[in-house]
This record gives sequence, C-alpha cells and structure tokens, in this order.
Amino acid sequence: MSASVLSSALAGVDAFPVEVEVDISGGLPRLTTVGLAEGAVREAQERVKAAIKNSGYEFPNRKITINLAPADTRKEGSSFDLPIALAIIAASTGALSGERMRSYLIQGELALDGRIKGIRGALPTALLARARHYAGIILPRENAAEASVASNGTAVLGVETLRDTVDFLEGLRQIEPYATDVDDLFRAASRYEVDFSEVRGQEQAKRALEVAAAGGHNVLMVGPPGSGKTMLAKRLPTILPAMTFEEAIETSKVHSVAGLMDGRALIATRPFRAPHHTISDAGLIGGGTVPRPGEVSLAHNGVLFLDELPEFRKNVIEVLRQPLEDNRITIARVMGTMTFPASVMLVAAMNPCPCGFFTDTQHECTCAPIVIQRYRSRISGPLLDRLDIHVEVPAVKYRELTARTPGETSAAIRERVNRARAVQLARYAGARIFCNAQMGARELHQHCQVDAAGERLLELAINRLGLSARAYTRILKVARTCADLDGGGAIEARHLSEAIQYRSLDRPSI
Repeated sequence: MSASVLSSALAGVDAFPVEVEVDISGGLPRLTTVGLAEGAVREAQERVKAAIKNSGYEFPNRKITINLAPADTRKEGSSFDLPIALAIIAASTGALSGERMRSYLIQGELALDGRIKGIRGALPTALLARARHYAGIILPRENAAEASVASNGTAVLGVETLRDTVDFLEGLRQIEPYATDVDDLFRAASRYEVDFSEVRGQEQAKRALEVAAAGGHNVLMVGPPGSGKTMLAKRLPTILPAMTFEEAIETSKVHSVAGLMDGRALIATRPFRAPHHTISDAGLIGGGTVPRPGEVSLAHNGVLFLDELPEFRKNVIEVLRQPLEDNRITIARVMGTMTFPASVMLVAAMNPCPCGFFTDTQHECTCAPIVIQRYRSRISGPLLDRLDIHVEVPAVKYRELTARTPGETSAAIRERVNRARAVQLARYAGARIFCNAQMGARELHQHCQVDAAGERLLELAINRLGLSARAYTRILKVARTCADLDGGGAIEARHLSEAIQYRSLDRPSI
C-alpha cells in the first residue's frame, strides 16, 4: 500500500513544494527515509512512531519507505513529522481520502504523545499555498495567526493533535479557518514605547537622524560615553515611515524562517536589531551548513544598530560592504546558493577615541595620537564611504539635561519625514527606488543638479577633504534629501553645506 501527502520545505526565505510519499510492503520491519533528508528529518522516524501509537493508531510492523520528492533537493527541519505520520496512517489503513488529503499543504512537528508543535517558516508556506491555489494549509495551531496574514482566501487550519488532523481528513470533524484582522495589527504596532521627546538637547544629532530617516541614509554617530548615541538610535524607528503591507510581509518572512515570530502574526513595525560586538560574520550576514538569515536580514526594512563600531572584528564589519550596496545577501554553499533580503538603514555609534573623551570639553583625553589613529583605523575607508552621515554627539550640558520643556515628539518629526518620502516616491514613480539613498548614477545625474554656487562649494570641499567619488555621491544624495525636507525644490548651497558638514570623519582636524 502507498499514500502521499503534500508539504513544503524552505530554501532561503521562500518555500517550495515537497511530496511526502510512503510505501508499506512485506519484509523485515524497517523504516527508511530517502530524498536528501537531513538532521531533524531523519530523527522524525522515532517521533512519528511514538506519536502514532500514543494517538490510538497501530503502527505497521512492516517495511516502510518514505520518499521526499524532489529527491535531489536537501530538506531540513521538523515540519515533515505530521505529513509523514498522516501518509503512514493512510497507507496502512486506507481510511483517509487521498483526494481530500492532497488538497491541503500540511506541516507540523509531532510530540511523542501526538501533540503538534510549532514550526519555522509558516508564512512562506502560506504564500506558497496561495500561489499554487491549494484549498488550504494544515499546520500547528500556534502558527495559524502568522499564516493567515498572507492566506488571501486560502483556508488556514490550525490543529493541535494528530488525532484531530486525522478526524478532519476523514470528515468526522470540522476545523474553522483562522482569520486575522491586518488593520488591527497595524494599529497596535503604531504605538511605540519610546519617543524623541525624551531626548534632551542634541538638536544637531536629531536633525541628522531626521535627514537620515527622510532619505534612508546610513548614519555614524561619534561622541563620548553617555552622550545619548544609543538613546537616539533606539528612537530612530519611531520617525521612519510606517511599513506597507508588502514590507511587513517581506520582513515577517525572514523572522518566520528564523523562528523569531514569538507568537506574533505579523512584523508590522520596522525592526531594530542591535547585535553585540562579539558577533561572528556568519551571525551578522547569515550562514551555516544550511544557511539561515543573520542580523542584517532580520533588520530588513528597519534599522541595524552597531554600537561601539570599532570593537567589532574587522572581518565582521567588512562583510557589510556588499549588502549595503546591493540590499541583499547571497550565500554560496555546496548544497546551493541562497539569497536573503538586506535592505537596512545602518546606524553605528563609536567613541572618538579609546577613552572616549577626545572631543569632550569637560574631560581630559588620556590617549596618545597614535592610539587614536590606530583606534579609528579599525574602520576602513570603504566602509566609512558607505556611511552617508557622520554626526558628532557631544556631551549633554546640565541646563539641557534638566530642562522641563519636552523636546519635539516623534510624531511631529515623522510627519516631516513622510512629506519628504512622498516627494521621493512621486519623483521615482515607475522605478524600483523608494528613497534617495537608493539612487543610481542615472538618477543622481537627473535629480541632483546644482547651481554655480553649489559647484564652487563642492569643489572646495572635495579639494580640502580629499573625498572619494563615493563620498561625493553621498553628499549629493544627502543634499537632495535636505532639499526634499524643504519641499522638494532645487538643491541649494545651504543644502550642500549641511550635507558636507555630515562628513565629520573626513575632516583632517577631527
């Protein structure tokens, strides 16, 4: 006897269909799994056997062969437990309707007592089921909310036990499809626990972050310990434009594959990831025998914050060069090549010197010039070029720290950012560009023309600072954003002047 169940596996952040085939024949009792099954898939044999017995069904004491097709693609994870168990029950008893069973995409990890546990990648599975026009998907109850966000008419059935699933497929019970109100998710996500009004002083740094948010620019903050660099960075997501549904789906897919949804149905706020400086290059950009997304991909459509930037190992931060340019990460392994999304705003923070007080007027710096130079040389010139804005964050004065008048709220700043982004969306309509930071050479030439006064200012700045061609284009992009915050008119000398002052680490005196 034989039976088959439709399931899926993950390749990067996308799912592809897998047919779970089971054949039961005469011979010595043995259970064999073929089809490039890895790790947890091979261990499923014992879980499935115990779950079938503890759910009240008889496990066939015969030769059982399990094939995962396509057989030339590696499969990894525990989500094949449920389809394997159902295929064995169907092949041994003939009770389950093959037509009904094959109209659903089925996934789930089995506990030894027959309970169904949560899995990774429920959202990509739902997108696959929708694209292939399945009647629905059957998956663990705890993943139902996540999958229902992208179902778009495809029934999402959350099950809790193996017996419940068998009863449903036999037509003995009904399971109500899970539904999620996406609008409620976005409304709940619009409330933040932090706000820019809580930041005292630092008006220049706030302005720099507003410019960064308006144009999607990368930022480096330099200042002594306790000046508020981390506090400012944590509040940057509160002034970024609200996520669109498409962005939320893209971001949620990455978190779903990584198993980091934590019961949430959708990542509806822009993520903020702040890895420790001891992280490895694989942890930052992704990797492993079976590649998983790293911190850069988990920050997709959000903010990646690297505090104490010079303390990161050089080989770790240098791998950021390509993702910052291409907005994606490609990882090549023997098993294949996978691409993860990586459209992030990089926000970094560092002290001006090892002791931290080189630019602090209230404390004496104890670092020798060669020590400061060695400290700053940990960040390469090519990486600095990719950071559009360098802003100094000085120590906060007592009068500003104790002021009772609250600062400007995140909502007020976000309103200006949204207006600037609306100007950019209209400008780049029809192109795959959503903010000024994504401009290519053609758009730069078309939309960043400057007058004679601006040309003289740029020539003076480049000659005195010795800027690279990449730094020159960054200045033009930031100046374009400054002009957009003023209504979207032509780039003026004052906009260029503001953009040039955001290259503080290019100045010989710093």
